[in-house]
Amino acid sequence: MSAEVSPSVLQILERNIGKKIRVILERNFGFEGTIATISQDPPGIWLSNADAIVLRTTLANPLPQIASREDRSELFVNLNHVQRLEIVH
Repeated sequence: MSAEVSPSVLQILERNIGKKIRVILERNFGFEGTIATISQDPPGIWLSNADAIVLRTTLANPLPQIASREDRSELFVNLNHVQRLEIVH
């Protein structure tokens, strides 16, 4: 019985093209938008309908919450600079 190789991040993202994603670049900053396409060189994603988001945490609620949004239309995010990716349902 051979062990299956888990899919790479780019393969997972390709399966989610058209879905909404939250890309966290820093502790308090990131982007949210729809995955338009995936790039392999450089590794990254193109987002459509994108917003820049500012995240805040408090002692009462330590999970990051979106504090503000700013429209960015379309943009490219290099995956070398990403801390976390979240598919938004």
